[in-house]
Amino acid sequence: PGLSLLPPAMSDVDEEPLPSLTLSRLRYALTLPTQVPEEEGATSKAALTQQLREGVQANNMVSYYQQLCAEFDWPVDQEWVKSTQTKNAATVATLEAAIEDATENLGESEVRMAHLALARHYCVTGEKERALTAYRTTTEKTVGIGQKLDVVFTLIRLGFFYSDHELITRNIQKGDDCMKLGGDWERRNRLKVYKAYHALSMRQLPTAANLFLETLANFNSEEIFSYSQNVFYAVITSMLTLSRVELKKKIVDSPEVKSVATEQPLLADYINSFYDGNYSQFFAALASITDKMKRDAVTAPHVQYYSREMRIRAYQQYLTSYRSVTLSSMALAFGVTSEFIDRELARFVAAGRLSCKIDSVSGIIATTRPDTKNGQYLATLKQGDGVLSRLQKLSRVTHL
Repeated sequence: PGLSLLPPAMSDVDEEPLPSLTLSRLRYALTLPTQVPEEEGATSKAALTQQLREGVQANNMVSYYQQLCAEFDWPVDQEWVKSTQTKNAATVATLEAAIEDATENLGESEVRMAHLALARHYCVTGEKERALTAYRTTTEKTVGIGQKLDVVFTLIRLGFFYSDHELITRNIQKGDDCMKLGGDWERRNRLKVYKAYHALSMRQLPTAANLFLETLANFNSEEIFSYSQNVFYAVITSMLTLSRVELKKKIVDSPEVKSVATEQPLLADYINSFYDGNYSQFFAALASITDKMKRDAVTAPHVQYYSREMRIRAYQQYLTSYRSVTLSSMALAFGVTSEFIDRELARFVAAGRLSCKIDSVSGIIATTRPDTKNGQYLATLKQGDGVLSRLQKLSRVTHL
């Protein structure tokens, strides 16, 4: 069934979070190439297509439907398009009449709710630009900070739905501004989740990790993704950005992470194999994790970067324990060939990402740890030179 546009009680008009991100995720799932491994028990492309068509038509999303027909080469149901356009126009006329009536005969609160009902209609039916205009008008009629934040959250979700990063960034800033004026605990947590999700999409992984971790115990944003997905995001971002000590405290020993990891063996394998130094198991888990990331529109663009950085992190952790090690031993530890390890390390050493030297003839990797004391000595000398230079300039000014 479609979303209710005119609920019986006007006070309930802003309760259901819009838009539904399910449709945008179905759309993304249909764009996945066949080489991306499907999740166990995954729905077929034909079933996904049917779900997307039914969802779009149930919500009278004419423009969105036409975009999908062009994108996926669906036959256009012209009869449905014409009848739905007529139906939507009639609904808009009714809502605009309600706004006029509220403006002339009712109070400010009723005027605001009438404008909000029109904004929600445009949001449901996929009229993005009209929805944005209507929500701006609604905000102008809104006094309470909580209600303003609810509009901001809707606009951020619209940004998520249409992958409009400018819209998301602008409204996150508005959300921060509203929070400075006051905002309840629940909405503060919701804004953190939205900011974390956006930071992940923009590859701001340290920021995303901190925010996801802060929301683990108080997650309240099921309208954009599930709690288990929130834990998944917290894990993949933290694995790449936290120190080993922090990883132990915030991920390995986290009761929230453990509760989800018991239901998702892959997540548990990924965390524990890396932390325990079981590198062959870790490589297998990393491959499965990146396959899962490919099926997510937000993480998919970062799969190659993430996989490379996690491999570097694993190599660094492994080499820290040795002054020298054979290529064959390291290859055995990671469950790959010596040739693969040789190529990988050579590339990362040349890029300055790993501190080691490779002797391919003898098959030996020698670590070259940076001399921290020497570095501190050189830094002190540099700072001293700077102080002397400033003192000399000051003495010349004094003499003048």
